[in-house]
Amino acid sequence: MRSLDRRSEAVPTGTHDALARLGMALSDPIRRAVLLRLSEAPAYPAELAESCSTSRSNMSNHLSCLRGCGLIVAEREGRQIRYELISPEFATALRTIASVTLATTCDHS
Repeated sequence: MRSLDRRSEAVPTGTHDALARLGMALSDPIRRAVLLRLSEAPAYPAELAESCSTSRSNMSNHLSCLRGCGLIVAEREGRQIRYELISPEFATALRTIASVTLATTCDHS
């Protein structure tokens, strides 16, 4: 059995930080909903706020958090800003995580 130090050395630099940022994003139900919605297609803040049943100002805070985590990008389109996930691979990863999670049961409260 390898020691913990050796396993840590085999992990690419930045992996722990990336997982921490993803965990922070997934810890909030609105941010989870936004990420899943954006995994389907890019969207505008008003659309996201409506689909998540929250205010535009609250959505703005969540979008700012997700941008700060490096999980979404914003692109200006005239006077509007369109949001999308950082990559199609990230969208696939989110759907995979959700499907694995859905396939398991949780017995703790």
